[in-house]
Amino acid sequence: MHFGQVIDLLETPQSQPKIFELKLGILFEDNYMAAIHKPAGFSVSGNAYKTIYNALPFNLGKSTEPDALPWPTPVHRLDNQTSGILLIAKTKTAQIALGNQFENHTIQKKYCAIVIGEVLKNGKINTPIEDKTAETDFEVVTVINSLKHKHLSLLNVYPKTGRTHQIRIHLASINHPIFGDKLYVEKKMLHRGKGLFLCAYEISFLHPKTSEVINLKIEIPHKFESLLLREQRRWETYN
Repeated sequence: MHFGQVIDLLETPQSQPKIFELKLGILFEDNYMAAIHKPAGFSVSGNAYKTIYNALPFNLGKSTEPDALPWPTPVHRLDNQTSGILLIAKTKTAQIALGNQFENHTIQKKYCAIVIGEVLKNGKINTPIEDKTAETDFEVVTVINSLKHKHLSLLNVYPKTGRTHQIRIHLASINHPIFGDKLYVEKKMLHRGKGLFLCAYEISFLHPKTSEVINLKIEIPHKFESLLLREQRRWETYN
């Protein structure tokens, strides 16, 4: 090597994900991070091609910051069947800062869920998951009648920790599994059709660069209201 020589570092095509051309709703984007609306039915990442991770380069621009990541990268997960807000890092600094906020439980997340049965009052669940601390708060929004299940309840859910399947496990543990959950619902209670009724619809966090408080919110999926109306009408028709 001689003085004045320039070394160029080139990204090989093999290091890049195979881009999945799935159009995503972009809720926020700047040079450091982004937030997207993840549709139900897609895994955030994994060995499969049709993942949100592989769709991000199709939807988001690459950062021009010196510590830009090779491609936008999710900083947390949502289950395959869960829809809602997903935070994305575009720089290494943002990835670390947002990761620390999740680890320190300073990011506030709000989910909505339709569960089987009549939930009588707001509550807190702190049953450990895989021997790790886990905490979920919930509040009752409304309860409707149902022919098959007697009642369905719409809840706002606030996970304080982020264990795998935490909300699904916790709600099932108090005998109120999420409607459409094929993993934690008894066979006789299974619902065929519209998937899992769980959505991450609001999030508050500090911007990883400016420390500004950012609050993002999306509409609750239309299928939630449709299900509640349909179940209530069927109950009224046959009672």
